Amino acid sequence: MNTLIAIAGLGILCLIAEIFNLRKAIVPVTIVGLLGALGLTVAEYMALDPNASVQVMSGFYNNMIVPDKFAISFSGLFIILAIFLIALTPDFHKDHKPKLSDFVAIKLFLLTGAIAMVSFGNLSMFFLGIEVLSIALYVLAASEPKNLKSNEAGMKYFLMGAFASGIILFGIALIYGATGSFDIATIHNATLDPALPKWFFIGMVMLTIGLLFKMAIVPFHFWAPDVYEGSPALTTATMSTLAKIAAIAAFFKLLVGMNNEIPGSYVTVIGIVAVLSMTVGNLMALKQDNVKRMLAFSGISHAGFMLMTFYNPIATQGTLLYYTAAYSLAGIAAFAVVLFVCRTKGDEDIYNFNGLGKTHPVMAGVLTCSLLSMAGIPIFSGFFAKLFLFNQVLATNHVVIVIIAVVNSIISVGYYFKLILAMYTKDDTEKREPLPFMYGAVAIVSLLVSIAIGLWPSMVTGLIR
Repeated sequence: MNTLIAIAGLGILCLIAEIFNLRKAIVPVTIVGLLGALGLTVAEYMALDPNASVQVMSGFYNNMIVPDKFAISFSGLFIILAIFLIALTPDFHKDHKPKLSDFVAIKLFLLTGAIAMVSFGNLSMFFLGIEVLSIALYVLAASEPKNLKSNEAGMKYFLMGAFASGIILFGIALIYGATGSFDIATIHNATLDPALPKWFFIGMVMLTIGLLFKMAIVPFHFWAPDVYEGSPALTTATMSTLAKIAAIAAFFKLLVGMNNEIPGSYVTVIGIVAVLSMTVGNLMALKQDNVKRMLAFSGISHAGFMLMTFYNPIATQGTLLYYTAAYSLAGIAAFAVVLFVCRTKGDEDIYNFNGLGKTHPVMAGVLTCSLLSMAGIPIFSGFFAKLFLFNQVLATNHVVIVIIAVVNSIISVGYYFKLILAMYTKDDTEKREPLPFMYGAVAIVSLLVSIAIGLWPSMVTGLIR
């Protein structure tokens, strides 16, 4: 709770700083403030009772916020990602310096929404968190008013997001009608009653559909490629990393927290959409020549992999944290390179990366390692994330879905290598500009953190037991 208040207060301070013309101090002070918030998160984690479970832990404000290991671990990951994203903000928005405080504040408010989405103990707090995050993303997607693609992306994202939020709210209303409470622990106890009204399950289905929209899971993914391509590149990086994993973590916590046991038929449906997301995402990514669209379909595919955790939800909580960390850190590193390469271009097509291996070998190396990690190539953290996930799903005897996931991992190598080959086998067509310090720093540091958790995976997987 202290972390949530601190970050929200930091966002308000950013807006006040603009009034006093303290623009140059906004980003450094924000990063220091987020490091302090990360320290608060670590302190909250250390203060937890290691034997406490989600259901018995005391929360704040009538269990609106419940600081369990799952919530605090993901909150720490969100803060780390936000630090990287905010560090990239000044260079990306160098032509809109008067709006710098707005962009930073919106990202901080987005972060508060993401933390609320994984820290909730009450459905009203969950819905508040998802709306705060969504509204911030609507604004960021349409933050280039003179760019037709940005306007289109903002409108499409708003319409799809509002539609999904309506479905989620209707589902919450049905769940409340069936159980008489918004409290997750109370709902969990109510599901033990065999006389539970049938509309509880209708509410669960509607809640699931709304969240599948938010996560861009097939067949609710159709908005994502256009929105990712049209949005400013830094906003796309935010959507595909912080926002996506916040939605997936919230979905996991919601289903596990409200149900004593997830019905087998429900898990079967989740398995089907996971397979569809992996397959459709990878096959469509093979056809893309725009890097942002390619990474959008890649994100759809990775979301399908993450849904496999529902086959063994108790054992895979730590694996879900590890997978999201490996994917998002590699995504941040990749987008830092994309921002550098395409900052003066009108698009993010693959030909812009021709010859990058000769002109900027360090950035080309970072992008190569990030793509190999997302493809699941040893020795990167993405490989271990898939390895742990596949082992835990195999323990439940679901061999077929693991085989499908392995085949999809092989397919993904094709489109990742299309970009890698452009960097190393083709000649550069334009003279490259000098590398801004922050782009290089974020790319290298995020990749090093990704490699570190690949070498010592237990420091992430051991956070949630």
